[in-house]
Amino acid sequence: MYNLIKPLFFKYDPEVIHHKVFNWIKNVNAIPGAKQMIRATYCLEDKRLEREVFGIKFKNPVGLAAGFDKDAKLYDELGNLGFGFIEVGTITPVGQPGNDKPRMFRLVDDEALINRMGFNNECVDEMIKRLKTRKDHQLIIGGNIGKNKVTPNEVADDDFVTCFEKLFDYVDYFVVNVSSPNTPGLRDLQDKEPLKKLLFRLQTLNEAKPKSKPILLKIAPDLTNEQLDDIIEIVQETKIAGVIATNTTISREGLTSNPDLVKQMGGLSGKPVKDRSTEVIRYLSQKSNKAFPIIGVGGIHSGDDAIEKLNGGASLLEIYT
Repeated sequence: MYNLIKPLFFKYDPEVIHHKVFNWIKNVNAIPGAKQMIRATYCLEDKRLEREVFGIKFKNPVGLAAGFDKDAKLYDELGNLGFGFIEVGTITPVGQPGNDKPRMFRLVDDEALINRMGFNNECVDEMIKRLKTRKDHQLIIGGNIGKNKVTPNEVADDDFVTCFEKLFDYVDYFVVNVSSPNTPGLRDLQDKEPLKKLLFRLQTLNEAKPKSKPILLKIAPDLTNEQLDDIIEIVQETKIAGVIATNTTISREGLTSNPDLVKQMGGLSGKPVKDRSTEVIRYLSQKSNKAFPIIGVGGIHSGDDAIEKLNGGASLLEIYT
């Protein structure tokens, strides 16, 4: 079916068609009886697919990565398509428009996207209004949190804390996003000392709750092995629940698409990041002796790609591009 409608989609700007399809999914699900038909078509219930990871039971290991449903406007409808979990965000304390348009580019020949969205979102309080109406609590929802563009790195921790505290009652796990290349200076927070400080602060707040929730760290594929060693050390020291590997890459190695597209600023996702994200998963898993769970994401375009990441050490998967 997708192969039939893909040429139509590709006649539109990718961000424009994203919102058109977004609204179409919402409207179709509102038709009486449609939700049941969609679930019967796309949801596969099988005990062999179930996973229990960081204390949460997932009906299957395939989730939707953050960035698609930035403001938690479509999580129920997306859950009807068979995802084991939905990650919403990245969300920030104050709403922001993101970077100037155009800011998403298709690299058709490479089966990839470049985006420089810049954490465009309506704000954490608006997200909470929607999550308060959540009906299906069997659908696992993760909250991906970040900092506002105008917030200096010296006080960036406060933005993460604000989102964590406000969202705590409404999501099942958290993801700390310090790896997007599209917010100036954000990736500097992946450095060992600022990252450790941030995660210790969040974990202290987490452990003070009547029941703590898993906190994961989303990392870039562009880290060196030495930096990955630091990540392993930080995860074990701070006792966060695990890692999401990986975000988009700033590398443009091996691309064959139009050079004008390739040189666009932003993070690259899709098939070109597949092998590197799997390398990172395998390195973290082996070097840590499987000390913590990893959610694998990056370039998954087939069942074989998914199995490769699971064999590399991922406990769960996320797809997007």
